[in-house]
Amino acid sequence: MVTRNAFDQTHAAKFGGSEYFTYTTRRKMPIMIYLAGPDVFLPNAIEVGKKKMAICEEFGFEGLFPADNDFGAKAGSAAIFRANCAKMKRADIGVFNLSPFRGPSADPGTVFELGFLFSQNRPVYGYSNARKSYVTRVAAAAGPLQHRDGRPVDRDDRAVENFDLNDNLMIVEAIRASGGEIAFPPEGQDAFASTALETIPAFRACLEIVRRRFH
Repeated sequence: MVTRNAFDQTHAAKFGGSEYFTYTTRRKMPIMIYLAGPDVFLPNAIEVGKKKMAICEEFGFEGLFPADNDFGAKAGSAAIFRANCAKMKRADIGVFNLSPFRGPSADPGTVFELGFLFSQNRPVYGYSNARKSYVTRVAAAAGPLQHRDGRPVDRDDRAVENFDLNDNLMIVEAIRASGGEIAFPPEGQDAFASTALETIPAFRACLEIVRRRFH
């Protein structure tokens, strides 16, 4: 395993036994965090992005918000894709808003980006405004669930994952394998802020976990 800076040394010490990772980050502090999520689709996406980057700075990190809104309304999809990939390649860590989006699971673009950073040997962390399990959310969206051969199936007789995880197993297990966690809004937080798509309380809780790991 190659360790080149304080970030690498900390993560290697904690997760050096992992079969998945060899860390080769290229820069010194501050740690750079890619901030993925469906926040880019909000009407105040730019404001939310600036707020989350400011919170990163408060925690001692540098936040990299996706470039979806950087090119204006007429931006081409390829330009956005290339810009976001370039930002991800600069990042030391990925922090992903996994709040359900247009269905019971996380935004598909966010999930792609999580897989991208996982494949780049970066630690990945998540946060969500929804504590309920994935199978519970699927039951609400595509139920009532029945059972076939001991497995839950939706109303179209298609099997539903039932591992008591917060989302699809490939999302949750990638986070676990990288040494990350999924954070939720702490109890007692403002209910509106906690359940909003950008879920700032859960975002802060996630950054607190990251700070404890790497500072």
